Amino acid sequence: MSKAGGNLNLTPSHPCPYSYVDRYETITQGIFTTVPMVSEENLIERVRKKFPVSGRQLRVGIGDDAAVLRPQRGEWVITTDAFLEGIHFLRTAQPPGSIGYKGLARATSDLAAMGATPRYFLMSLALPSNCAGKWLDDFLNGMAGAARRFGLVLAGGDTTKNSSILVNLTVLGQCGPGRAILRSGAWPGDAICVSGKLGESELGLRLIQKRLAGKKQWKHLLQKQFYPEPRLELGQWLAKGRRATAMIDTSDGLSTDLGHLCKSSDVGAEIWADRIPLVGMPPELRRLGLDPLEMALHGGEDYELLFTVSQKSGDRLPRRIKGVPIHIIGRITRKKSVLLIPERGTARRLTPGGWDPFRMASAGRR
Repeated sequence: MSKAGGNLNLTPSHPCPYSYVDRYETITQGIFTTVPMVSEENLIERVRKKFPVSGRQLRVGIGDDAAVLRPQRGEWVITTDAFLEGIHFLRTAQPPGSIGYKGLARATSDLAAMGATPRYFLMSLALPSNCAGKWLDDFLNGMAGAARRFGLVLAGGDTTKNSSILVNLTVLGQCGPGRAILRSGAWPGDAICVSGKLGESELGLRLIQKRLAGKKQWKHLLQKQFYPEPRLELGQWLAKGRRATAMIDTSDGLSTDLGHLCKSSDVGAEIWADRIPLVGMPPELRRLGLDPLEMALHGGEDYELLFTVSQKSGDRLPRRIKGVPIHIIGRITRKKSVLLIPERGTARRLTPGGWDPFRMASAGRR
């Protein structure tokens, strides 16, 4: 996160008296000014104050051209994630604090899926001028809360102006040599497991889309949509001793993410519909045509862990790990197809129906 800008007074060619000042709160509103402007240097300083720079492996953090890390034993696990207004979140429907929290949570979930311990992150942020005041402070408060919760230190990044909000996060974690759990390790006969419940975030999204999110009785159903919890401790437990053979997080939906895992492992799968942990659905919402099974299969952003263990390990697997419920929902097969086995009736092919940014075009769909 480099420093740029300064205390400059600008005289624009059109009647709009913007000026750069040290603190955005002190600017005097002009006749044509609706949003006070801030310098990039001021914005970076506000970010710095929200994220104290510390960490044994971080030698140089915010304020220089790049961060400098001191390598230690083990391996770095690195992921990057784009978080875009109108695609991944709706500014008008979500509190800015939840947007900041969720942006970092979804990126960190990739580390959970590898069994890594979070260490540092980089943030690139583009936003319009009318979000450079209180909205930004609330956004940073939410992200800072997530950073503390996940054990992350901000090491740097970049800021710029844009007509919509664009956030890009790079998160770095560590694990022991050769300990990262990949998607590619599943074997025929392995048990397929998932943590928590599926479809909870999708239910929150549906409430937003149906303009029901403001109703008090449904507020608790928005928790996973606004404040998802990456399963970091569970991922680390599964990586310890190589308890899991393959793993992925349910960011795109069970049907899609299971397809990714099977393709990487060159295997197939059978999923037992009656074993899938479904979101609790109030009767009033069922009458709106919301189907818990379909939401569990194809709804994304739950950020639960979908993983495989050997058949022998599956028999001994605790039903709750690090406080998180664990469910065995199927098995890996040699035949390279993914089948959904109903409690009664005929098995059907489970076609990926979760999130695909090139298939889903509607704003705010994920």
